[in-house]
Amino acid sequence: MRIDIMTLFPEMFSGVFCQSIIGRAVGRGLVDIRVHDFREYAHDKHHTVDDYPYGGGAGMVLKPEPLFESVEAVLENVEGQRVGPVNHRIVLLTPQGQPFTQGIARGLSTCDEVVLICGHYEGVDERVRQHLITNEISIGDYVLTGGELPAMVVTDAICRLIPGVLGASEAAADDSFSNGLLQFPQYTRPPMYRGWSVPEVLLSGNHAEIARWRKEESLKRTRERRPELLDKAQPCLDSEAVAGPIS
Repeated sequence: MRIDIMTLFPEMFSGVFCQSIIGRAVGRGLVDIRVHDFREYAHDKHHTVDDYPYGGGAGMVLKPEPLFESVEAVLENVEGQRVGPVNHRIVLLTPQGQPFTQGIARGLSTCDEVVLICGHYEGVDERVRQHLITNEISIGDYVLTGGELPAMVVTDAICRLIPGVLGASEAAADDSFSNGLLQFPQYTRPPMYRGWSVPEVLLSGNHAEIARWRKEESLKRTRERRPELLDKAQPCLDSEAVAGPIS
C-alpha cells in the first residue's frame, strides 16, 4: 500500500519511518511512505497557506487551494500507476475527529492508498472537510501544535497490520484491542528471576490450557484497567469471533 502525508514541516518525519519494523517494511516494498510539503501548492510568491478567518476571531485558517491541489496531484499520480480503481482514504488529523482505534487502523490497512493531512493553526477551511476528506481522526482528547505527531502514530499503527510487516503472522492478532480486550501478561526466559517465577501453565506445553489462561488473564486485566471495553467486546466474546474493522 501507499501512504502520503501532507504537511508544512516535512523535516519532522526525517528518519521516523527508516527505523525498526516500519523501516524494514519500507525497504522490502510492503509499504510506500511519501511526505509532501503542501506549501509548494500555494498560489502566491510567498507560498501563503493560511489566512484570517471570515467573521473575525483569533488565529489563522489553512486555505483550501494548497490542500485540494496537493491531494489531487498525489491521487492522480497513484491512479496513473495502477490498473483499475484505487481504494483510497483521505484523512484529516484533527482534535474534532473520530477517536483512533485498532479497528480503524485495521480498516485503513486494507486500502491501496491513504492520504494523511496534518492540520495546523485554528484548523482548515470547512470546504476541505465537506468536499475533500473522507475521514477525520483524533488520537486523543488533547490538542497538539499540529497533525504531524498524529500522522506518525496513525502510519505506524496501519503499517504493522499490513501482511508480511510483522515477523510472526499472529503477532498483531494478539495485540491489545485486537479483539476488544487488553493483551494477556507475557513472559520470557529465565523461568525464575529474583524469586519471581513464570506461571506454571505457560511451561506446561498444554496449548489448550495456555489459551484458556490467556483469555482469563486478558479479561481480568481489561476488567481491572479498562472496564468500559468489556461491553464493546462482549459480542465478540459471545461468538468467539475476532473484532472486524470499524468503518
